[in-house]
Amino acid sequence: MYEYDFGDGWEHDIKVEDVLVAQEGQTYPTCIGGERACPPEDCGGIWGYEEFLAAVADPDPEEHDSLLEWAGSEFEPDRFDLDGVNRALAAAPRRRSASRV
Repeated sequence: MYEYDFGDGWEHDIKVEDVLVAQEGQTYPTCIGGERACPPEDCGGIWGYEEFLAAVADPDPEEHDSLLEWAGSEFEPDRFDLDGVNRALAAAPRRRSASRV
């Protein structure tokens, strides 16, 4: 279990299905799949995200346009951006274990 953003209580279950031998030329860690878009940062946890999705799905509410602007002008909750996740993983700082220093 991994908890992201303790204040909002985002909990994730991570399941290691297999451990493979590293391949030459492959960047690690690598994401091989996922579901749905990542919620916008600081959206208020699960409950805030549900309210955000409802407001974004309905163009009538007064806050619809401002929420879309805040989220980056476009938000597709069912779209998982595998390439974007792997770009973020590749750009993340790496930690070295004591045995590798």
